[in-house]
Amino acid sequence: MRAEPPPVDDATLERAAELLRGGRLVAFPTETVYGLGADATNDRAVAGIFAAKRRPSFNPLIVHLADTGQVAALAEWNNRARRAAARFWPGPLTMVLRARADTPISKLATAGLDTIALRVPAHPLARDLLRRTGRPVAAPSANRSESLSPTRAEHVREGLGDAVACVIDGGACPVGVESTVLDLSDERPALLRPGGVARAALEALLGPLAGLAGHASPSAPRAPGQLLRHYAPRTPVRLNATHVEADEVLLGFGPDLPSGGRRQVNLSVSGDLTEAAANLFDALHRLDQVGARCIAVMSVPGTGLGEAINDRLLRSAHSPSTK
Repeated sequence: MRAEPPPVDDATLERAAELLRGGRLVAFPTETVYGLGADATNDRAVAGIFAAKRRPSFNPLIVHLADTGQVAALAEWNNRARRAAARFWPGPLTMVLRARADTPISKLATAGLDTIALRVPAHPLARDLLRRTGRPVAAPSANRSESLSPTRAEHVREGLGDAVACVIDGGACPVGVESTVLDLSDERPALLRPGGVARAALEALLGPLAGLAGHASPSAPRAPGQLLRHYAPRTPVRLNATHVEADEVLLGFGPDLPSGGRRQVNLSVSGDLTEAAANLFDALHRLDQVGARCIAVMSVPGTGLGEAINDRLLRSAHSPSTK
């Protein structure tokens, strides 16, 4: 068991808020993954996110807010968005809405689109930091583009190093996969990225959701997490494994794991999808450090949070693009 960090004090949060207001980058925990934050109204600060992550500029960012009261100045509310916010905010849901013509958010954060992705996180440290900062904060995952998402502060430090002015260590992220992205900017709601809020919960509130077809393109995404290769370790990933070779490592799920391999990590011995989601990225980080030929990944059911887990695994296994 890893020792959890000491509580974050007021002085650390005040310093982090001051850094954000000054245009610097701050990594902080949310309930989903660690975010790499910058003042979303500051073009130069937002550009720093893209530089630190080596992220393509056509890939928009999620803007994090302290509370729903900030939305009206940034985007066009609609009844469905208000209902979703009342049910799922604060929490792991991002909503894509039409941006106001006079929105103060940097066009770099929206990738020049007429929409904006907004979220009110539930993590107490994130909300405290956002309140102290007093500005919207653009915050994608605090990692290099395409690589594994960080669910612990050490993942951020290992991946980004001194590109970040401050890392707030809040321990492990409890949800462990990124937020669900729901597009409410068009007539029919669409699920752009599965995540911490399950599709079934959204459809119970809003009715059937459209899929990605017609709503997103990997070359011109409307929201983060839509690139074909994403969330990827350095080690190649083999999906739907029923066995593991001697020079492989195994990412398992459930009580019955095949024997063998250089190392094995089980996402959930009991087959609990909530536990598996929380363990996913940390397990991949650990297996990636072994230096094996391949990470063999057992099948995970696609229901509930399993939809988000399988989305991340599928993108992590996609071959790197060649240029």
